[in-house]
Amino acid sequence: MARVLVIGGGIAGLWIAVKAADAGHEVEVVTKAALVEGSTRHAQGGIAAALFPDDSVERHYADTIAAGAGLSDPAAVRVLCDEGPARVRDLIRFGVAFDRGDSGLARGLEAAHSRARILHAGGDGTGAAIESALVATVRRRAVRVHEHTMLVDLLVERGCVVGARLLAASGFTEVRADAVVLATGGSGCLYRHTTNPDVATGDGVAAAWRAGAEVADLEFVQFHPTALAAPGTPLASEAVRGEGAVIVDEHGDRFMPDVDPRAELAPRDVVARAVWKRMAQQDGRPVFLDATALGAEFLAARFPGIDAACRDAGFDWGTQPVPITPAAHYAMGGVVTDLDGRTTLPGLFAVGECARTGVHGANRLASNSLLEAAVFADRAARALGVATMSAGTSGRHADRTTLVRGVSADSSCISRVETVDLLDTVDRGALQALMWEHAGLERSGVGLAAASAALDAWSAPVVVDRRTAEDRNLLDLARLTVAAAIARTGSVGAHFRTDDPDAATAEPLVAAPTTPSVAADALEEAA
Repeated sequence: MARVLVIGGGIAGLWIAVKAADAGHEVEVVTKAALVEGSTRHAQGGIAAALFPDDSVERHYADTIAAGAGLSDPAAVRVLCDEGPARVRDLIRFGVAFDRGDSGLARGLEAAHSRARILHAGGDGTGAAIESALVATVRRRAVRVHEHTMLVDLLVERGCVVGARLLAASGFTEVRADAVVLATGGSGCLYRHTTNPDVATGDGVAAAWRAGAEVADLEFVQFHPTALAAPGTPLASEAVRGEGAVIVDEHGDRFMPDVDPRAELAPRDVVARAVWKRMAQQDGRPVFLDATALGAEFLAARFPGIDAACRDAGFDWGTQPVPITPAAHYAMGGVVTDLDGRTTLPGLFAVGECARTGVHGANRLASNSLLEAAVFADRAARALGVATMSAGTSGRHADRTTLVRGVSADSSCISRVETVDLLDTVDRGALQALMWEHAGLERSGVGLAAASAALDAWSAPVVVDRRTAEDRNLLDLARLTVAAAIARTGSVGAHFRTDDPDAATAEPLVAAPTTPSVAADALEEAA
């Protein structure tokens, strides 16, 4: 049996920990904050699966492919949709109490789904219910859990990952393992406005790239169109619009029907850009989510978490529209994996949001994220102990932006240019503002070049604590994201280039940078 180190405590990490422990592996889980923290517990909308008589796996497959704007990997989508129902039944066995109606499981409709197939728990508390059930399940297993422990770097020997360098309250430590599983979530903290918790700094993707693993499609960042325009940008779930809420401008005029025939239920990238553009026409002032037709009593019962967030922000959404703004929500790209979670580095797996399975393509279908985490974590658990990546994985989809570092990381910071002492250490607030302005909902060659130059003028901090480790990761990921966005000169899905908005595809980027000037190197390649 293998020694398995799982890094991350959301649905993906806890799922593989449970399944690996049940298979007899020796499992340790490390998580940067408390075990119940992370993005999973914030997931409001629910989990999608073809479980109902008027639905089918084929319909779910077609909806997922359509939302991905032609860049989803059909094989990965097939796995997701075929195996999704079984994984939802596993969640029920783990103790998740999905909401029920008179005729059985309740279900909702969300954007770009052709059927109502979204299961939810606690109204808008699906993620919290899943997290709670999985934490309780892990606690009943012989799994060692280390909270408030952060990944710093992967340990690589002779081209294989053999463990990880971690940072705990007591200081730096190294843990050896036969298999390391990255389940570190997303990187919403790259941006000024995000629905993600403050732990979402892309630690696993950055560490994997420094170690030499392939990462891909980082230019595809999903911006949720309806975050409350209030401190912390709390999310107002897609499911609210699925129940009938509409989006209006500052004059009370509904504008989405003129943008797309699906109106508020168009794919997220379409709705988010429409909101962004209308805000620009209003000199940056927010637009509004109008759910008043649903009634205060229904809203409080169906969406108790959002109802509380609205009230905490001083809004009574049952009687008046509430201000909203787009916010960074989900990363479609990440560490390249095969259909069993294996990365291009032997000994390293990635599952959940930090993985690039190919399911989401250029734009994620709503409520497929929790499902993806469960499906591919389950497959990865069965693949533990098989060290090689499945044949043909690197070529499963030709039209992707792929970056490979080409050097292995040790326990020190990434290699630097000789003039590093002349560079300013990166400032997180400035980086987030830069990414929001130039690598956000709309991009252009000029803006991305400016972002590239600014990012190359910063150096990573020496890693001494959680904050400096996160800032190093954010700088790495910002450079990689800008590099990928520069290389993809056409607009597709969540990647929208104002200087070529009608182009469907662009040549993918393949680069092997050896200095931290990743974005500059990519700009040179793209030129």
